[in-house]
Amino acid sequence: MHNGIKEIALRVKELRELSDISAEEMAAAIDVSAAFYLAFEAGQEDISASSLYELAQKLGVDLALLLTGDMPRMNSFSVTRKGKGVAVERRKQYQYQALAANFANKKAEPFVVTVQPKPEGTQASLNQHPGQEMNYVLEGRMKIFICGNELVLEAGDSIFFDASNPHGMLALDGKPARFIAFIM
Repeated sequence: MHNGIKEIALRVKELRELSDISAEEMAAAIDVSAAFYLAFEAGQEDISASSLYELAQKLGVDLALLLTGDMPRMNSFSVTRKGKGVAVERRKQYQYQALAANFANKKAEPFVVTVQPKPEGTQASLNQHPGQEMNYVLEGRMKIFICGNELVLEAGDSIFFDASNPHGMLALDGKPARFIAFIM
């Protein structure tokens, strides 16, 4: 498992213990078994960025603290230069780059997400989490799976949805797809 993931898991565990929250409560917050959650804390399993966001909310901290170990300090604005967002090394099928990691008290978490192409016939990995999500395609084409629907989105297209519904994406045409995701 990647060292960045282990460092994040260690921060989550430390904050959970300091907050006197049980592993079972944390597991319930992201709808996984206690055994899976403990494997995550041990750096043996990975969780989605949206689940990490939920854990940050449960712990009462900003997601940036879990990702970087630093608390956000900006209150009026925060600039993220092209290609300089905080890399969120999460699941293999998606690459995340946090766009507002240094802004405190966010109402949403914006990311640039890159979906790498998979071999023909690959099933999309589905994810679900509380709240809402908006995705705006920057480049490439991708297929969104949500509520029994398969929708193809191209550059300039967007989708807004209830993120408690299982959803996933696949890049099309053998090329990566990049989009901005707002998790609220």
